[in-house]
Amino acid sequence: MSAPDSELAARIAELMPRAKADLGELVAIPSVADPRQYPPEGCRKAAQWVADAFAEAGLHDVHLAETPDGSLAVIGHRPAPPGAPTVLLYCHYDVRPPLDDAAWTSPPFTLTERDGRWYGRGTADCKGNIVMHLTALRALGDDLPVGIKFVAEGAQEQGTGGLEAYVAQHPELFLANALLICDTGNAAVGTGTTTTSLRGLSEVVVSVDTLAGDVHSGMFGGPAPDALAVLAQMLSTLRDPKTGATRIDGLDGTGTWEGAGYDEEQFRKDAGVLDGVRLTGTGSVADRLWARPAVTVLGIDCPPVAGSSASIPATARARVSLRVPPGTNADAAREALTTHLLAAAPWGARVAVEAGSTASPFRATTGGPAYAALGGAMAAVYGKPMEFLGQGGSVPLCNVLAQAFPRAEIVLMGVAEPQCLVHAPNESVDPSEIEHMAQVEALFLRAYGTETRR
Repeated sequence: MSAPDSELAARIAELMPRAKADLGELVAIPSVADPRQYPPEGCRKAAQWVADAFAEAGLHDVHLAETPDGSLAVIGHRPAPPGAPTVLLYCHYDVRPPLDDAAWTSPPFTLTERDGRWYGRGTADCKGNIVMHLTALRALGDDLPVGIKFVAEGAQEQGTGGLEAYVAQHPELFLANALLICDTGNAAVGTGTTTTSLRGLSEVVVSVDTLAGDVHSGMFGGPAPDALAVLAQMLSTLRDPKTGATRIDGLDGTGTWEGAGYDEEQFRKDAGVLDGVRLTGTGSVADRLWARPAVTVLGIDCPPVAGSSASIPATARARVSLRVPPGTNADAAREALTTHLLAAAPWGARVAVEAGSTASPFRATTGGPAYAALGGAMAAVYGKPMEFLGQGGSVPLCNVLAQAFPRAEIVLMGVAEPQCLVHAPNESVDPSEIEHMAQVEALFLRAYGTETRR
């Protein structure tokens, strides 16, 4: 590592106590963007905290902008020096609800250090990335050879599309040469990684009706068709009976992943697969995660076990999610899923399929100067080449930005890694990843600004 790089690393190390304090303040704000569960004041308070922090870090005109879904985006900028490129820094301040408070070892909205990790809702997704941006900008100070555009989203976890619509209305606020979408992470602690592929999403709700109303199973069981049994049989056709691989008529399930692999034992550990339970599907774990469609039954409406009676269910329904890889059209995938379910209905049952949300898959182009600068920064910090990873989740904003700015390079990175338990109880972040990724970002901004002007 060169002397300037060592000095930058030392400055970032000195800033880590402040980073921890910042993250503690942010985690303490319950910024869940769902007014049915949490008051909206939490999101407004978090938005204002972010605005104040980035204004203090040197950005100009930092303000709150209401987007079409009613959420608040934090927007700011710093002009580029003459002839220099501009980089957009993205993050989001809203978080998932804690889910089961009793499953948390420590309070979800209190930053708690345990076994070398920092625990709390949003530590990795995505308040840790907010702190990463702040730490990188503070370390660089006035030594910033690029322009900066900044946006923090306020309802990313709800998927209501407010920022995507706002980008379409105000593209000039987001135009940049490189776009750092900091909402993903590394393959493992200590392995610098950029995400180059995102699966898209297609959802439906399937409803089954077989009777005018529930009837007594003793009097009518046998010939009277059971709506829940119909639904179960339909859902079972979505997977291969032997391997469990997703099998939907009209969708290709044979794709292969060409980037970094995912060790099967590590995956079992990261996913919490119980001993003796086999993984589903065929091919490598990476193939199944990032290159092939994957169906999941997210929920079923039917009589619960507790309080159920000796009745034949007359109606049942399920929410079905389909993740689709790059190269597959999300709307076409939803149509294929709908057609498959309707065709699989037995016994003449009445079936309706309601279209849910869709999000297109995304694949980054990695041959430009931004990726070259990022690769150099990753190698300098982590001591090994940058790896390329896919991700099963969807980030609809990426496709919106790609369509609006087709010449811009889009980079997905962040502080998360598999141990973070993103969206689950006991979410955490490794503070070394905040430190190292802040250093990566700072080195990238300096190198990208310098190299592109030569």
